[in-house]
Amino acid sequence: MKKFLVAVAVTALAAPVFAQTTPARVAVIDVQKVLTQSTAGKASYERLKKLQEERVEKAKTMDDELRKLDSDINAKKISLSEEKLTEMQKQLADKRISMQRYAQDADREIGEARDRELQALEAKIKPIIDAIGKEMGLAAIFNKFESGLVYASDAIDITDTVVKRFNEAAPAAAAAKK
Repeated sequence: MKKFLVAVAVTALAAPVFAQTTPARVAVIDVQKVLTQSTAGKASYERLKKLQEERVEKAKTMDDELRKLDSDINAKKISLSEEKLTEMQKQLADKRISMQRYAQDADREIGEARDRELQALEAKIKPIIDAIGKEMGLAAIFNKFESGLVYASDAIDITDTVVKRFNEAAPAAAAAKK
């Protein structure tokens, strides 16, 4: 019985020692920086920017048409028949509604495109972050600005490593597709 108690006591004392030998290392990553500094992130940004510029250009054209019609109505108000004036005002109201719908659709389309781009980037970045975490023996990697983290030393920031590895993986992935 004494041997059993001694064995239990030794095991109980040794357990905390084994638990403490593996430090719980953590790191942080600035995901926004990865998106703005990586080659793939910059390419996604350019695609979204082009889409938005196209939508803005079309909205400006629609707005110019709207202003022209409004100007015509105001300039010809006195000389137009009541029927023609009513028709032009209806056209103006229809154009306003059309422009509002276009703006809403464009906003939704740009938002959906942004979400698709972010999901595609996340799918490409996640394996790289996982690999770095395993290589460095990290217990956890936090998103620096979206995790509720108040302070993190620059010593645990692995953002630059992730950007470098992500940029290196991008040409390899493009070559593999060809």
